Amino acid sequence: MTDLIPELRTPTAPEGTGRVRAGMAVARVDGRDKVTGAARYAAEHPAPDLCYGVAVNSTIARGRILRIDLVDALTAHGVIAILTHENRPKMRGADLAYKDMTAPGGSPFRPLYSDRIFYSGQPVALVVASSFEAARHAAALVRVTYETEEHQTDLLASLGQAYEPRPMKAGFTPPGSTGDAAQAFEAAPVKIDAEYYAGVEHHNPMEMHASTVVRDEGGHLTIYDKTQSSQNCRWYVSHVFGLSKNKVTVRNPYVGGAFGSGLRPQYQLPLAVMAALKLKRSVRVVLTRQQMFSFGHRPETWQRVRLAADRDGRLQAILHEAIQETSRLEDYVEVVVNWSGQLYACENIALGYKLVAHDRHSPIDMRAPGAAHGVHALEVAMDELAWALKMDPLALRLKNYADVAPIEGKPFSTKALRECYRLGAERFGWEKRPLAPRSTREGDELVGWGMATGVWDSLVMVARVSAELRADGRLVVSSAASDIGTGTYTVMAMIAAEAMGLPLERVTFQLGDSTLPLAPVEGGSSHVTTVGGGVVGACDKLKRRLLRLAQALPDSPFARARLRDVDFDDGAMVLRKDPARRLDLAELLAASKLDRVEEKYLMTPQMLKQRKYTRAVHSAVFCEVRVNEALGMVRVTRVVSAVAAGRIINAKTAASQVSGGVVWGISQALHEETHTDHRFGRFMNHNYAEYHVAVNADIHDIEVLFAEEDDRVVSKQLGAKGVGEIGIVGVAAAVSNAIFHATGKRLRSTPLTPDKLLLGEPFLPAAR
Repeated sequence: MTDLIPELRTPTAPEGTGRVRAGMAVARVDGRDKVTGAARYAAEHPAPDLCYGVAVNSTIARGRILRIDLVDALTAHGVIAILTHENRPKMRGADLAYKDMTAPGGSPFRPLYSDRIFYSGQPVALVVASSFEAARHAAALVRVTYETEEHQTDLLASLGQAYEPRPMKAGFTPPGSTGDAAQAFEAAPVKIDAEYYAGVEHHNPMEMHASTVVRDEGGHLTIYDKTQSSQNCRWYVSHVFGLSKNKVTVRNPYVGGAFGSGLRPQYQLPLAVMAALKLKRSVRVVLTRQQMFSFGHRPETWQRVRLAADRDGRLQAILHEAIQETSRLEDYVEVVVNWSGQLYACENIALGYKLVAHDRHSPIDMRAPGAAHGVHALEVAMDELAWALKMDPLALRLKNYADVAPIEGKPFSTKALRECYRLGAERFGWEKRPLAPRSTREGDELVGWGMATGVWDSLVMVARVSAELRADGRLVVSSAASDIGTGTYTVMAMIAAEAMGLPLERVTFQLGDSTLPLAPVEGGSSHVTTVGGGVVGACDKLKRRLLRLAQALPDSPFARARLRDVDFDDGAMVLRKDPARRLDLAELLAASKLDRVEEKYLMTPQMLKQRKYTRAVHSAVFCEVRVNEALGMVRVTRVVSAVAAGRIINAKTAASQVSGGVVWGISQALHEETHTDHRFGRFMNHNYAEYHVAVNADIHDIEVLFAEEDDRVVSKQLGAKGVGEIGIVGVAAAVSNAIFHATGKRLRSTPLTPDKLLLGEPFLPAAR
């Protein structure tokens, strides 16, 4: 393993942090760097002779470029060059070269590749200048003439064009079925048949997408990119431009929020590399806030859910179908309806999922992709069924509690959802909830209580981890993982410190560099189980190595000891039966004439065991809203989220992840709405002023609880499952259900804006 990467500031815990163990609430080791500005993000790394690029975006949704007039732009002050499809550096031609590690089936979009226009906002030129301001000014002077073609961007108007997804995305499981759902639905005495709609949502992390390409004299490119995988971006750049991987290093030591937007390389990366290759100098390209709306998004989704039950509330049939938009280039798919075949006990289930191709950029993953929409529709439908039965919504869910996933027929590896229901309901005071809507009023506001279930996959991938003990007694653990604000630095250091019996301040975890050992893309709540499991494995190998070194010393008290006979405590090896016999690890290395000892571990899922189980994270979300019916205004005043996510490694960062997901769920429920002018196929409200997100005034009391779980099927080393995605799942449904309880008005689309409360949702029935 290489030494600590000098260009990256690798955070460590402050002195005095001491010993840690799983479940403790530990402050982020990178917290001080972030609040003091020492943490550098993609657009903050200096480089000599740096120039700046600004993209020019198309104004049509489909067609081709006839002419690009660059005269005025080229004569503007500070302009160095302008790249278009006509003068860009050489790029590979095959689709395979553009397929990053998370690409769906189809032909990936290629910036500045040809004169074809595939969506409104597509980059058509890159202006490079001596300053960002000069480049942005000149970009406004570029004139493009187009030949337009007929386009389609309206999902509800094109549902009849839906088709089954073609090549399947890795990890996508086509929905299944069991029993005869249609017949059971017709025969049941109590039925719900409703449509649900969710519009486009856009990623708006604090840090905008940026790439700083630093070119050295030998032509090596060091790229600082806003990404959820440095190795994925290196893979992409190397293949697109035909560069040896030894000529490209990608770094992402700090990422200011990503939530899926950084899973795939965004277009500023190839544009910056193009300019660096063309000009043979360092280049930075930063997307503006408006341009953050010009790449992927959470897809627009229409759903129909039909539920049937007997009069006691036992489910007889579940039918769930979804239609989502994708681009004409790729079949982007999500697991939208599959949750309805897993969450509740039912013998008759039918699921369907289709796509409609639009003239838009391919959608991309956004926190809890598929589940954020699919579970929302299911959980609102369950609330509708509970009301039709005149039954408490929680009681209905408990009556249909599934110990075995009904379609797969497999038991759950662990499932403490029943405990989540109990913990959440008890803390929220659910037993005091009146059954009938419009039962509680305080002043000008109606008060409503709603709840919903959340579910997400428990994933484990493949990773390599290196653990190195140095002569000074410090432990350095490395993997090309990412920390997108989730606390990876801290949690991995905690896992290593606990495994080696070291104080946290004596452990450094290196991430964010493509030259480090293999790590998966940071997504799907899989980093703790995957990279964290690798950390345990590497530390276990390191302990065995150290024991062998101790056994080789003259007159060693550890000569006949096995690993189970020793502890590692405060930088020393200790005999369990005789704690007075200790050997300082730094002294052990000195006596062995070594300045460091390193071990590497390949983390792989225990697939043969896992395939026998359904593996999932669960939650129960309880919500209180207050509604001013005259104004259509909704306030979410209280949320309790109880989560079962295996063993919690860091109680502080885990709770932060869930509460952050709740905030986003409230934002999804009430605020985030993209408006499209379908005449132009263009997103219109591409700014913070008009694309509303939840702010401090919108968020009130949030309480996070964790049910005890220890899942050694998902994570043999840690018993963990992951908490990044589950926090948002079910929140919007709980808000919607609480609004119904407050007002008696059922809303089936998101966001739940005041106009819908006042006027209803007349567009949904016409969609069929």
